[in-house]
Amino acid sequence: MRRLLPFVLALWGGVALAGPSRVVSTNLCTDQLAMLLAAPGQLISVSHVARDARVSAMAEEARSVPIHHGGAEEIYLLRPDLVLASTFTSPATLQMLRQLGIAVEIVPPSNTLDDVRDRITQMGAALGREEAAAEMVAAYDARRASLQTTDGPRPRAALYAANGYTSGQQTLAGQILDAAGLTNIAGELGYAYSGVLPLELLAMAEPDMLIASTPYPRPSRAEEILDHPVVRHLAARTNTAQIRDADWVCGTPHVLNAVEAVAAERARFLAREGGT
Repeated sequence: MRRLLPFVLALWGGVALAGPSRVVSTNLCTDQLAMLLAAPGQLISVSHVARDARVSAMAEEARSVPIHHGGAEEIYLLRPDLVLASTFTSPATLQMLRQLGIAVEIVPPSNTLDDVRDRITQMGAALGREEAAAEMVAAYDARRASLQTTDGPRPRAALYAANGYTSGQQTLAGQILDAAGLTNIAGELGYAYSGVLPLELLAMAEPDMLIASTPYPRPSRAEEILDHPVVRHLAARTNTAQIRDADWVCGTPHVLNAVEAVAAERARFLAREGGT
């Protein structure tokens, strides 16, 4: 028995190092990070939002993974050994899962492009996929460096979404604008984080470019402001409707698609204006 003990301990240690075998993700952003990094068969369920192409950059990939709707009972019946959650996940749900003996990993949202690297690393550690995460971080860093715009004019741009929300420099969206070579007018108006930008201030600021969110197909009072003549006039000056909202939502490598798309809009704007 003593001679078997080292073998048993080594085998047990190998299983532990391999990471959890039944992982459930409860948040759109952890869904995508897990789909990017999980080993085959390791991720057994993601949130139903992961299949919504309007907000999920991996909607097609999510169709091959079973979904759930976030209830603690529903998740428990999936028999997970790890649940991935965010700071926005219902505290009551997380408390119940912990009381039932299920491990929960909280992955905070990314507010900066540097945060994206940290979230990839955190997810890799949670899944026992550190090597894959390190490779993804290296690829992310290389692409980010290649996309960073540091030279030439920096047109003034405004981010404008439902309810008139805008995003300042201390947000992921704000950092996307900066990396793409734009100046975010939110900073001029005193917005470091997210907040409501009155339509009057938007009009008086006269941004060179307006980047507005794509409205949902169904009518929404929150999005009526996006159809205002002032907003439509500003939006007509660029082709921002071609930018995919899903690339902006979560701190994953897909944010670099947003940087690339915005940089292309900047280049088109400068070409029209005779800039360089």
